[in-house]
Amino acid sequence: MKHAVHRAENEALNALLTAARADERKDRAQAVAARLAAMATHISRQGLNGIEAAELIRHEAQRYRDESEELH
Repeated sequence: MKHAVHRAENEALNALLTAARADERKDRAQAVAARLAAMATHISRQGLNGIEAAELIRHEAQRYRDESEELH
């Protein structure tokens, strides 16, 4: 009986963690989408050429790498 309760508690905890991870991924995807939209607007408004837009994207990619390294 004790094992069944422990297993149920573990399953409930795993379900909560899975839901939290899904929420985090959803929030992260929304943040990235908003950032990309802002970059596209900036590129259009500033009339950036392809090389300038590519540099902006490279800078943004580095920002994401740096953020990822901070989390590890």
